[in-house]
Amino acid sequence: MTSKPVHVTNIRSGRPKPGLMAQHLNAVKAVAALSNASLSGLELGSTEIFFNPESLSGGDYKIDIGTAGSITLILQAFMIPAAFADGPVTINITGGTDLRWSPSVDYLENITLPILKLMGYKARINILKRGHYPRGGGMLKLEVDPIKNLEPLNVSDLKFDCIKGVSQAIKLPVHIAERQAKSAEKILLKEGYNSKIKIKTSEKAIGPGSSIFLWTNGSTPVSGSAVGEPGKRAEKVGSEAAKEILYHISRRSAVDRYMGDQIIPYIALAGKSNVKTAELTQHALTNIHVTEKFIKRKFRVEGMLGESSLISVD
Repeated sequence: MTSKPVHVTNIRSGRPKPGLMAQHLNAVKAVAALSNASLSGLELGSTEIFFNPESLSGGDYKIDIGTAGSITLILQAFMIPAAFADGPVTINITGGTDLRWSPSVDYLENITLPILKLMGYKARINILKRGHYPRGGGMLKLEVDPIKNLEPLNVSDLKFDCIKGVSQAIKLPVHIAERQAKSAEKILLKEGYNSKIKIKTSEKAIGPGSSIFLWTNGSTPVSGSAVGEPGKRAEKVGSEAAKEILYHISRRSAVDRYMGDQIIPYIALAGKSNVKTAELTQHALTNIHVTEKFIKRKFRVEGMLGESSLISVD
């Protein structure tokens, strides 16, 4: 976005396996192709990269992570500059769609894109195939229209009428999806919230997997989700998702803790924004720290780590 070259060192240095994993490598590769960048150090396990971008080019891009690595992690990097290319951008990615420790493609479709739409971001998503851990093989197509600038985002309080959801059991008995949904609905109803959770069992996928994703229906939705695992009861999966969305609702803030950090680069580009997040996370503070090194904007944070907080940018 800024055409500034960057040198990154000590990549994931504190992890059991330091350096770039497959999804990180492909995130850099995707943004490098989009920005016609010259780079070095791009290999699995690398703890140091040099990245020198040039102009942003529209066109068709394709990434195959080769593992169940997160599709949405790649898009978190790719989507920011994609909207400012010299023409429409389409990217097809193969990898993981429903994983622990990263937003699912349902999050992208029902949380990220609707909130970015408020800022003038124009994109369409097509989930072609689900990819669960450990086999991956999920396929997603994203189309992004070019824009000149992003509109400021000023959102504070959470407003919604009902809770929506989708409970999936792909290549598994349908009762798994039904039990996930019933468990979530029971907990939400006990707290006074009606929910409409759809059951999905027929989507394409290479291997089996289950998940449940819940979201509020307001203009700035918040979420709750959980992923099934071998030996993990469907009822527990449903209850985890319900408890997470109830946590976000209890904070009465416009965005959940995940969008609270993902929105940082966008509001930096837009300027004059105020966003109240359900929880100030270390991810958000890190994104602010990095973003301020590239863009001459000053962030202000009103609140403490772990608390509902207001993030503002000049």
